Amino acid sequence: MKPELNVDAIKSARGGDSAEESLPLVTLQSVSLGYDSTPVVKDVNLAIYPGSLIGLAGPNGSGKTTLFRTILGLLSPVSGTLSRNCPLSNFGYVPQSAALDPQFPLSASEVVEMGAYGRVRPYQFIIPASEKERVKEVLRQIGLPQLAAKCFFSLSGGQKQRMLIARALMVNPKIMVLDEPLSGVDEESRRSIADLLTMLARERGLAIFFSSHDLEMVQRVADSIVRIDKGQIWLDERKARLHL
Repeated sequence: MKPELNVDAIKSARGGDSAEESLPLVTLQSVSLGYDSTPVVKDVNLAIYPGSLIGLAGPNGSGKTTLFRTILGLLSPVSGTLSRNCPLSNFGYVPQSAALDPQFPLSASEVVEMGAYGRVRPYQFIIPASEKERVKEVLRQIGLPQLAAKCFFSLSGGQKQRMLIARALMVNPKIMVLDEPLSGVDEESRRSIADLLTMLARERGLAIFFSSHDLEMVQRVADSIVRIDKGQIWLDERKARLHL
């Protein structure tokens, strides 16, 4: 029997006791997820806290992206209640692949700058000097300032993934949602990305919610694991840091 995914089950692994840290950033209560009023995943009860590092594990087509799109406000729940304690502008998203035209020679720093476009002013594609400095800051955070001028499409898979994480950091997120960030990269890149996600959760207090179809990799990286398959979602009790 699968354990119930309780709304208070996932707490911050950082152990913070402040009022701000004790409030979940996102809460789903009896939520069904789907399209056109047809649920594909039912009865989701989940809370995401600051500083948490949560892995979402499930096979392709199990509903991982549907859950992410619902949390990000791109889809409405079929039923149930979803509440957010921070505006959607504080949500960072790293898609599984970037919708960028390889024929357009963007530098790595220009890709990172894209994260500031909507925050500076919608449809304004020239960012002020302060945002240019912010780009340099986030490139230092991900450990790749030396690649700022490189063509994005010439980078390795792991380097591209870290640049997309930097782009998401440009919104100054409180929560970051990453769709398969460890897929399609070599083992060394997996380790560096995993270390980066851990640092963002531990040192910056970001809530990190990432997906993977590789359960073994999720177990290596996450503090808490949510499993999703065949329309059901539940906690993996094998992780010692889960609070049930």
